[in-house]
Amino acid sequence: MTTFLDNVFNGLALGAVYALVALGFVIIFKASGVMNFAHGSLLLLGGYVTAVLHDDLGFAGALAVSVLVTAAVAGAMDRFLLQAGGGADPHAAHVQTIVTIGVDIVILTDLSRRIGGDLLSLGDPWGDSVSGLGPVTVADSRIAAIVVSTVVIAGVFALFRYTNWGLSLRASAEDVEAAALMGVRLVRVRTLAWCLAGALAALAAVFLAAFPAPGLERTTGQIALKAFPAAILGGMASPPGALAGSLLIGLTEALVAGYQSDLHVLGEGFGDVAPYAVMVLVLLIRPTGLFGGKAAVRV
Repeated sequence: MTTFLDNVFNGLALGAVYALVALGFVIIFKASGVMNFAHGSLLLLGGYVTAVLHDDLGFAGALAVSVLVTAAVAGAMDRFLLQAGGGADPHAAHVQTIVTIGVDIVILTDLSRRIGGDLLSLGDPWGDSVSGLGPVTVADSRIAAIVVSTVVIAGVFALFRYTNWGLSLRASAEDVEAAALMGVRLVRVRTLAWCLAGALAALAAVFLAAFPAPGLERTTGQIALKAFPAAILGGMASPPGALAGSLLIGLTEALVAGYQSDLHVLGEGFGDVAPYAVMVLVLLIRPTGLFGGKAAVRV
């Protein structure tokens, strides 16, 4: 029973971090219709900036700079690269999605060269300390991941619900042309969405590199790909769906890893592909995702 509780808690912590990344995918898709395949490299960039600066600025200062830098890079990438090729035209989204693959290669190549084979510490205050919660012993970084992610995600949902930007984002996601006619500044709404997604990725990097992970390495950005099935699972345009999908993926990954010896018939390393297996199974039943819905089109 203790093993099960350990796995569940670790799964919730992983799911909470995946939710930060998946929410970035969803925000960008709602604002621009673009699947951002450079999201993993943005996450790695945020972690790298924190790792490089934490000795001079302290963890909090380095994280703040990292969030700002990653948000600025994401916003600039959209504003001066993607929109330059097609503006805010939703019909250009397919081409812009392909462009993000090229951007990902460029950023990832440069960061991989800088990091090399090193394991970088981000200087997080939790270190390798653990705490006991009843019969369960958990890393303090996992507890922090759940608490911080919950607060940040609640703040993002508040932005969606109570701010003019959130209203504009929801309106443009519903009908771009109608939103433009009503005076919504589509370019500004879209760029701010990319900035927010970049900031969330930088924050997620802290917890993906924290104990029990060995540190930040050049492959850390690939972990963001596990959040992609979570966004698909929930429905690509549904922020609540991204949260639900992330928790499902996190729990699946933790439980499969925890009971790997009992699942040896599925092959070694099945935990690495389990998120995608769950995505396929859910999409076979609900092709639009858990929270996705069919759009009615008047002809």
